[in-house]
Amino acid sequence: MSTTQERAEGRDLPYDVFSRGCPSRDTLEHVTGRWGALTLGALSEGSFRFNELRRRVDGVSEKMLSQTLHALERDGLVHREAQPTNPPRVDYELTPLGRETARRLVALIECLEGSMDEVLAARERYDAERAAQR
Repeated sequence: MSTTQERAEGRDLPYDVFSRGCPSRDTLEHVTGRWGALTLGALSEGSFRFNELRRRVDGVSEKMLSQTLHALERDGLVHREAQPTNPPRVDYELTPLGRETARRLVALIECLEGSMDEVLAARERYDAERAAQR
């Protein structure tokens, strides 16, 4: 049974993302924010070194990628492995929870990518209607 279904049936749940103080809100933000979603999506393809991941997630700054990886690692979605080499080598990969989350996120990404013609047409209609109202 899904938590949405349980919520609809009035069951008490240990976590409720709709509740202001629920810690799941922070994790939801980390996963669904632009850089979190793209980072998880990229890591669903396999293990990456930091600079490889930065190139894969085009447009992310070094600082933002670092912050994103720290948040995802803290939430238990990403595993960071530092190799004691010279120069140091650090690899990032998804944990089992990260793989499950990324699987669902990639399905959403693929849905959106597959619907972009429809989205772009809707944007054009919307913009044309707004322009005509002026």
